[in-house]
Amino acid sequence: MGKIKILIADDHAVVREGTRQILEQEADLDVVAEAGDGEEAVTLAGNCKPDVAIIDIAMPKVDGVEATRQIKALYPTVAVLILTAYDDDQFVFSLLEAGAAGYLLKSVRGRELIDAVRAVHAGESVLHPLIARKVLNRFVSTADKAGRQEPTEVLSEREIEVLKLATKGLSNQDIAEKLYLSVRTVQAHLGHIFNKLRVSSRTEAVVRALKEGWVTLDDIS
Repeated sequence: MGKIKILIADDHAVVREGTRQILEQEADLDVVAEAGDGEEAVTLAGNCKPDVAIIDIAMPKVDGVEATRQIKALYPTVAVLILTAYDDDQFVFSLLEAGAAGYLLKSVRGRELIDAVRAVHAGESVLHPLIARKVLNRFVSTADKAGRQEPTEVLSEREIEVLKLATKGLSNQDIAEKLYLSVRTVQAHLGHIFNKLRVSSRTEAVVRALKEGWVTLDDIS
């Protein structure tokens, strides 16, 4: 297994340096580039081909929302992990719509950041508990019940099971154990779900399921 290649984009050099030090203590993580603004982040995403881009929201030239949107449009295999001090609803929903796979607040500990990088690289969803609550409240309460597709019109029954467990925040390993499947089979199901929903991350798939009303608070709790 090769190292997970990481791009850090933050306009504060001390934050970039501190984040790099935390991540590079781990043998499987390698920071390949640092960007001081969103425009540079998009350029480096193309030049350095990172697996994960850690992006702040408030940056010069191009902000984190637009940088995320451009990176996901140009390099869809890059998993974007937001690391920011902002938890305003407008930022949360804009970034998830733009394709961010994870959203952490800068109050998290180093170990949580390390785990989050590995998780988004594995295709899993990473949302700070405060952010997850905002997402659930927003999309569950606004699910449009008129004229929406039934989940069985889009996904197989097994894929719906996998998606519901993913929405609970279970890891691929946990889903595999719950459904008596191999982790590889769960990953294959998630891949099919991503293709059918035309998304590139578990977070995007979960947001779509919440929007469509395929997942309820009863499923999640």
